[in-house]
Amino acid sequence: MAKPWAAAAGGIALAVRLTPKGGRDAIDGIEQMADGRAVVKVRDSAPPSAGEANDALIRLIAKALSVPPRDVALAAGATARVKRLTVAGEPARLIAVLEKIAAAR
Repeated sequence: MAKPWAAAAGGIALAVRLTPKGGRDAIDGIEQMADGRAVVKVRDSAPPSAGEANDALIRLIAKALSVPPRDVALAAGATARVKRLTVAGEPARLIAVLEKIAAAR
């Protein structure tokens, strides 16, 4: 299965499929989409209006990866369910944490 993350300059790029108003804030594992792309499935309890769900996504990913929220940025997909994030930090450490999260799901 393809991985939804890749090392990038100064950190990683991460593909995410967000479900806003999902009832709880959680990372639900990795999903293979119909077009072959892999994404991290994330749900948050915030509504999609006024960027609240995106802000909640950034805080959730930052907490899961033990980085400050300022190190997580929305690179693409502000109004779409599938988003691309960039996370600043040591790529090997960030990828190791994501591998551990994926294995636990």
